[in-house]
Amino acid sequence: MSKKPELLAPAGNWVMLRAAAEHGADAIYLGADKLNMRAKAKNFGLDELGDITDFLKNKNIDTHLTINTIVYENELQQIDEILGKAKETNVDMIICWDPAVIQKCVEYELPFCISTQASISNTSSAMFYKNLGAKRIVLARECTLEQIIEIKEKTRLEIETFVHGAMCVAVSGRCFLSHEAFARSANKGDCIQPCRREFKIIDKSGEAEYEIGEDYVLSPKDLNTIYFIDKLIDAGIDSFKIEGRKRSPEYISKVISTYRKAIDLHLEGKLTKELKEQFNDDLGRVYNRGFSDGFYFGQPGKEQYAGMYGSLATTRKEYCGKVINYFKKSGVAHIKLEASSIKKDDEFYIIGKATGIVEFKIDSLFVYDEPADLAEKGSEITIPVTGDIRNNDKLYKIVHLNKE
Repeated sequence: MSKKPELLAPAGNWVMLRAAAEHGADAIYLGADKLNMRAKAKNFGLDELGDITDFLKNKNIDTHLTINTIVYENELQQIDEILGKAKETNVDMIICWDPAVIQKCVEYELPFCISTQASISNTSSAMFYKNLGAKRIVLARECTLEQIIEIKEKTRLEIETFVHGAMCVAVSGRCFLSHEAFARSANKGDCIQPCRREFKIIDKSGEAEYEIGEDYVLSPKDLNTIYFIDKLIDAGIDSFKIEGRKRSPEYISKVISTYRKAIDLHLEGKLTKELKEQFNDDLGRVYNRGFSDGFYFGQPGKEQYAGMYGSLATTRKEYCGKVINYFKKSGVAHIKLEASSIKKDDEFYIIGKATGIVEFKIDSLFVYDEPADLAEKGSEITIPVTGDIRNNDKLYKIVHLNKE
């Protein structure tokens, strides 16, 4: 029987952290407010690391801390500051690739994983980092499944690979376009993604110009491995990594819960073609640029490009109101509708910093304690909902979009 892989989830704030923890993550990776590749995400303060690791350890979930940017001379002191706090708070693993960080991880005796930023794509490179003390490596996203299997067999290292989320047109995400065009370096976690835009090419003579928005050749689709997740499990990959520290809580809950179900069902021998189809539809409900197999089965062709700007998600969330009170014993939420009307049988999220995200469908609805099928904006309602709901949590309606 195949070994159960770790499901590694991203978190950029407490709502996402709780959503990942409650929906099946085995480990969560996150950045502090310095030296991480998602500088534009909210991230966490170093003073929060203790609360984070305590919270996750109580749920038997590991904490992986990213220190995965280029480190400049004036930033060397920050490495000690971050790693000292990581050691103090029992962070389980550091994700890094700059030799300055690797050296300090060895000093602090902190387990470390080599980031995909190192573009490891062969056994010699993998062994180089293993000899430095790396416990795990994230291979270059350009590696095929066959190459991944070969590298793992020859090195006996733990292998972590991306299974879902955004991909970059540059090798392992080491892009310079944002830096060259806007002085916002992707390699310092500050990419503003100009690659996702529509571009125009103009002949210098002025005789011709072309718009290349039809193909979006700099903007790849999102990686989605749900149709062949069984092959990745059977290959013995140790950790399945989900991209998305800047995405929404509903993205985290849907993607993590879907891959959790797929992994567990395959290990039980119950993952069918029909279930994969359903899981793919579920993944399409939240933010995506269309889906691609990435490089797992070889160099992708023109079909890898998004061909559009923005998301192809089949749903979006619409703010409705906030929780006034939650009666835990009876499982009933009292909500003030501030922005939208709702009706019975609608689907919803309740989202809050301490709650994470709860997805549910309204089976019964009361407006001012009277049963109803519809509640207008401005009214107060009570609805049954199961979860650890808090006052001031926000209610969002799930709106289904016609993508035809």
